[in-house]
Amino acid sequence: MGQGAREVLVLFLFAVLSKAMSIRHHESTNNEATIDGRFCLSWRLAVEVNNVLPWRTVPTQCLQYVEDYLIHGQYEQDLELIMEQALSYVNAISLIGDGMDAWVLDVDDTCISNIYYYKGKKYGCDPYDPPAFREWAMKGWCTAIPPVLKLFNKLIEKGFKVVVLTGRDNETLGQVTIDNLHNQGFIGYDKLIMRNATYKGQSAITFKSNVRKQLEDEGYRIWGNVGDQWSDLQGKSSGNRTFKLPNPMYFVP
Repeated sequence: MGQGAREVLVLFLFAVLSKAMSIRHHESTNNEATIDGRFCLSWRLAVEVNNVLPWRTVPTQCLQYVEDYLIHGQYEQDLELIMEQALSYVNAISLIGDGMDAWVLDVDDTCISNIYYYKGKKYGCDPYDPPAFREWAMKGWCTAIPPVLKLFNKLIEKGFKVVVLTGRDNETLGQVTIDNLHNQGFIGYDKLIMRNATYKGQSAITFKSNVRKQLEDEGYRIWGNVGDQWSDLQGKSSGNRTFKLPNPMYFVP
């Protein structure tokens, strides 16, 4: 074989080897991405069914997954499906008509959304920052979650006494929360109950359970309860039916 032919053969073999290595690297990269995607899907499922307790932050490798879930349509579709179930349930209820048929709604990431704020916190990959969240909430920029607003309007139309129950501090966030809810269309609820000195230091479960128990002691019948946290729905007097909204950004014990 001549010198020129040998050089051509060497170059050919080098090209084939380089292509094979490139394909192998591409497949390896894709496999790693698939494994991460599967892990993040499994992690989100475990979080939503309350099997991960407690958790402080979103795993860093799931940042892109959580962002895609929240802003590319799946989150909205999940909310629509859950609220369709709630609406079907509401439509089947025959109210007694004494003004004591109640429904409980949480505020943050139930009635109004904090996704814009959490975008700046890497969708929950950064630890919870109380001063920063308080500063955000003080702006009153939270937007309505449309499927929940639709449910809210149906509840008001049908004659339910809607109780809006939130862990927000009444002293610092009371008026801005009222204004934010009003500006986003949540008009006509019966009560807005927020944390005050009486409930200081209580966990969300204890605080909300005690409030719901008090409502029942006053004669209210709690037909339904909607929240994005399990702590919105667990404990005493949770309601005849509860509806858990997805939230892979943070956990409130």
